[in-house]
Amino acid sequence: MPTELRDYDIIVAGGGLAGMIVASSAAHYSRQSLKILVVDRNPSPQLGKKTISGWVCGDAVGKNSVDYMTSRIGIKWQSPEIEHPVKGVIAYSPDHETSISFDGEGYILNRKVLPQKQLDDALSAGIEIRYNLALRNVIFDDNRVIGLLGQDLETKSVFKKTCKIVIDCTGVTSVLRTNLPIRSYIQRKINRDDLEATGRYIYNFENGVDDNTYFDPNYCLIHLDQDIAPGGYAWVFPKGKNKVNIGLGVQQKSMEVHNKKHGLHKDLKTKIDDYVMMNPVIKNPHIAEGESDDGNSWGTWQVSVRRQNDCLVANGYMLVGDSAWMPKPLDAGGIGPAIIAATIAGKDAVQSIQANDYSEESLWQYNLDFVDAYGYKTAGLEIFRRLLQKLSNDQINYGMKHFLSKLDIDNITNGEHPEFGMLGKLNMFIHGALNKTLAEDLKHTAEVNKKLVNHFRNYPTKPNDFSDWQNRLTKYMSDAYIKLGCA
Repeated sequence: MPTELRDYDIIVAGGGLAGMIVASSAAHYSRQSLKILVVDRNPSPQLGKKTISGWVCGDAVGKNSVDYMTSRIGIKWQSPEIEHPVKGVIAYSPDHETSISFDGEGYILNRKVLPQKQLDDALSAGIEIRYNLALRNVIFDDNRVIGLLGQDLETKSVFKKTCKIVIDCTGVTSVLRTNLPIRSYIQRKINRDDLEATGRYIYNFENGVDDNTYFDPNYCLIHLDQDIAPGGYAWVFPKGKNKVNIGLGVQQKSMEVHNKKHGLHKDLKTKIDDYVMMNPVIKNPHIAEGESDDGNSWGTWQVSVRRQNDCLVANGYMLVGDSAWMPKPLDAGGIGPAIIAATIAGKDAVQSIQANDYSEESLWQYNLDFVDAYGYKTAGLEIFRRLLQKLSNDQINYGMKHFLSKLDIDNITNGEHPEFGMLGKLNMFIHGALNKTLAEDLKHTAEVNKKLVNHFRNYPTKPNDFSDWQNRLTKYMSDAYIKLGCA
């Protein structure tokens, strides 16, 4: 087992939401006995800034995820980092005739203010922070990650520090993961079809007509509509009575098909502008201003909508949050799973360091713990998402109106796959060939989901058994895509 002296016990790459939580988690579980460094490419006032546009995000998170963090590591969020509470999420069919209420209580965060709260928490826990650092690669030796290499953006000097574990929280396009120079089971690159282009405005506005299907100060609204958001969905998330986070996500392939079908040349920004203009409640929108919003009111970003990386660890290396493709496949919500993963990763990293063993096999417990807490359900949701992306608005209208039971809504509320158990009883009453095909496809997604959940519940306990497990997973997924016509 490695015993050589390192500069740090843990270096967290990326000072965003996930990075700061994982550092605080490690400090908590080690009782602040470890030497922990967080490095971020931004200056201190802009800690965790995701893109040149700002801290671009939908800003929504379920209360249960925040409670998960608070109960385990004592980190509490309140105003002003929590900007607005909500009672849940309501998804509307394209014709607005059917709605599904799910997700329970939640919060709309202020993602510009939150990093400063996280910074205060980290500094009070004795965590060291380095700013203005562009990371280039990991340092490795004998098939083990042993540190990070980068450049100080101010002085242009080389940054080179060693550690026992690197925890990668640098985002979906992580160069550390993509160029990981050691042998491991971690998947390096994501399929283009598993990414969605998303964008949003933060607006203040005047009230137009009174219509809770377009804006509700108590609920996050989701609009499922292939014309508005091809291959994705649109959202209206309240940040107050006259303030909103409004945007949409699209799959690039679906967007190209949509444009070709209608003879259009729309891009993401023009689609979002159209969506804002059609909203009858939001009158005279103007970019939110003030210290808590300046530099963060418009932006786009890429989000993964697949299951998390099949493997989250290598020798001396762990993936958390967007770097591990953790956003939910159905709605691209990344904050909740990132909170859960970061809380777990900090604990498991500490346990490995205390055992003086930060090998792949020692860190493997993180795979098991995340799958048990959250990751068991994501592969089935990925299949479901692929099916939804090929449906027409008429099919979505019909399916939401006729095929969902109370149990299905409860499952969706808990982030689980619907069972569509009532389809067998309804089969003879379903009208139209397309709707009959849809019913069969939905039943198949439910059947495959049960297999996938069971497969993940039997995640290999040791790295040596991983390849066989992953081969079976790949076959489950590819067979389902062929059956559903999503291959």
